[in-house]
Amino acid sequence: MEASVILPILKKKLAFLSGGKDRRSGLILTIPLCLEQTNMDELSVTLDYLLSIPSEKCKARGFTVIVDGRKSQWNVVKTVVVMLQNVVPAEVSLVCVVKPDEFWDKKVTHFCFWKEKDRLGFEVILVSANKLTRYIEPCQLTEDFGGSLTYDHMDWLNKRLVFEKFTKESTSLLDELALINNGSDKGNQQEKERSVDLNFLPSVDPETVLQTGHELLSELQQRRFNGSDGGVSWSPMDDELLAQPQVMKLLDSLREQYTRYQEVCRQRSKRTQLEEIQQKVMQVVNWLEGPGSEQLRAQWGIGDSIRASQALQQKHEEIESQHSEWFAVYVELNQQIAALLNAGDEEDLVELKSLQQQLSDVCYRQASQLEFRQNLLQAALEFHGVAQDLSQQLDGLLGMLCVDVAPADGASIQQTLKLLEEKLKSVDVGLQGLREKGQGLLDQISNQASWAYGKDVTIENKENVDHIQGVMEDMQLRKQRCEDMVDVRRLKMLQMVQLFKCEEDAAQAVEWLSELLDALLKTHIRLGDDAQETKVLLEKHRKFVDVAQSTYDYGRQLLQATVVLCQSLRCTSRSSGDTLPRLNRVWKQFTIASEERVHRLEMAIAFHSNAEKILQDCPEEPEAINDEEQFDEIEAVGKSLLDRLTVPVVYPDGYGSCSYHFIFYWC
Repeated sequence: MEASVILPILKKKLAFLSGGKDRRSGLILTIPLCLEQTNMDELSVTLDYLLSIPSEKCKARGFTVIVDGRKSQWNVVKTVVVMLQNVVPAEVSLVCVVKPDEFWDKKVTHFCFWKEKDRLGFEVILVSANKLTRYIEPCQLTEDFGGSLTYDHMDWLNKRLVFEKFTKESTSLLDELALINNGSDKGNQQEKERSVDLNFLPSVDPETVLQTGHELLSELQQRRFNGSDGGVSWSPMDDELLAQPQVMKLLDSLREQYTRYQEVCRQRSKRTQLEEIQQKVMQVVNWLEGPGSEQLRAQWGIGDSIRASQALQQKHEEIESQHSEWFAVYVELNQQIAALLNAGDEEDLVELKSLQQQLSDVCYRQASQLEFRQNLLQAALEFHGVAQDLSQQLDGLLGMLCVDVAPADGASIQQTLKLLEEKLKSVDVGLQGLREKGQGLLDQISNQASWAYGKDVTIENKENVDHIQGVMEDMQLRKQRCEDMVDVRRLKMLQMVQLFKCEEDAAQAVEWLSELLDALLKTHIRLGDDAQETKVLLEKHRKFVDVAQSTYDYGRQLLQATVVLCQSLRCTSRSSGDTLPRLNRVWKQFTIASEERVHRLEMAIAFHSNAEKILQDCPEEPEAINDEEQFDEIEAVGKSLLDRLTVPVVYPDGYGSCSYHFIFYWC
């Protein structure tokens, strides 16, 4: 019977061997009864298991049974005592029933046990817990009965489980190892040539069983020599003393058989390793030259866009991932072959070197093809990336050219024109980069036939070449169209710059003319002190008018140029609604004021000339002038001039007025 079979019953601790002994060196069997009803069948099973543990020699010394009835009823105790007669009648020498302090009729119980003594075959005594030491030494009693013996039921049960498991596994393992070792010694040539079969492997790991045995033996030996907490030497249980030689014997047998088994495995592994390497080498070679090469042959395109090239790259990465698994096998096989070459037999060297060379050639060739394909796809991706960037630049330039220009001033036009030139230059750089990438890609495609395994890739290559050349030609045409449009836009913008310049200059001419008018009204007011000075002022005034006339004509010409430019640009000039009326209004005001200034200067010349003539005729006595008619004429001119000076000049459009004051000096 094994503890694992009745483990739930044993955990209930219906009975136990604490390791204590009576004064006759017999083992003490303790049956702790509890308040609940004890299952007699389970108790019987527990007693059968416990009594199977000690040796026959130990059983011959008899058992002292302690029935702890302090928490139970008398009829249960009586049943247990009677059951001992059937379970262990010959082994029981004394039964100590530990009674409670306050229950059971002493006379009845004593009478019943005394009555059954001859029939039971062993002595039964009733004793209280504190008087149990009369029959058993305190150091052999557990703490439940006031003793000092330490007992852990779960610890004992776990060790029994470990011991029984080790015994069972080690016995089975010894049989299996003996069968394997003996079969290897008697093996024929057919067994040497076949690979390792699972039937020749032990059912459990020998290392694990050996480790379990060593740990169990160490625990048993440690408990033998360690003392208790109180310093009193602890005597091991009889089952533990019996288990130690059993464990040691099993460990010695296991080590011997396991050593032989390891040698058998080493020889068998050596025989089968070469066969496995040959098989794996052929698997790698067959896959690389078969499905692996077919995958590469099926991948010849480069895609027509970034997305298509990326999809091809992803597909190629999947192919590389599959190849990587086989390349990892190649590395492992190469290491194994190298190890065998260093420690192999002479008869295996030629075959191993041949396998190594064949494997290396195939793997290096396939890796070169994968690298070439990866570089080709990367070049295609870069080519399509440059083409896409260039296409976006052309789209942006075309969009800028398609939008009508409506700048606010010449500076913004210059800035826009500069931006156009920069974009066109960027397109030139992008197109040059596209040509370089395309030519490099064409060069790589021309070398594709070198790894095609004899396959005709002319048709596929022609499609790729046509696509690359088509992209470059299309970009060239688009760039040319954009350049033509830029030329037209450049001409238009230069005209607009000229238009803005004419408008600005025309506005400046109006300002100049306004300043001349202001100067005419505010500073050109003197009429001179004599005829000569007045003539000089009149001459200066005419030159002043000539300057104003030139300014007016310059403004008219500029405004006329703006009209022509607007007609060319098909736009409306801002000058036609503002600058031209202002120019005409200021010029009209200037003309009226100028004419008035001329009339007054001419009247002043006439006045001064007549006055000077009269004064020359009678320089000493001007009062004696007798020519009244001449004097009246001078007087009339002077009054007329004075009247004209006092009358304000009113502009025809009603803007403002100004008076000229004449200062007349009599000589």
